[in-house]
Amino acid sequence: MKAVTDADFATEVLASDKPVLVDFWAEWCGPCRMVAPILEEISAAHGDKLEIVKLNIDENPKVPAEYGVLQIPTMNVYSGGEVVKQIMGAKPKAALLRDLAEFL
Repeated sequence: MKAVTDADFATEVLASDKPVLVDFWAEWCGPCRMVAPILEEISAAHGDKLEIVKLNIDENPKVPAEYGVLQIPTMNVYSGGEVVKQIMGAKPKAALLRDLAEFL
């Protein structure tokens, strides 16, 4: 999965022509590490319809602050430059697939 930063967020995420799930995470976050391999699997299976990227909140504080990300993991789906879905907390793959069904 590609990492995005405060600097390239607008071009990589907001200007994308397909929905983009942004995984807001940090190195020290145990639940984030649990979700990462599940997101890798979903990305491999459905990357043609939904792009999945990661944003490290410790290295890139501007975007999380802008979108009110107060806990991690938070996964926002952006479409047309807007947040169209927000998923908070670590979930099993089946639950994430249900949450993302409209985009897959």
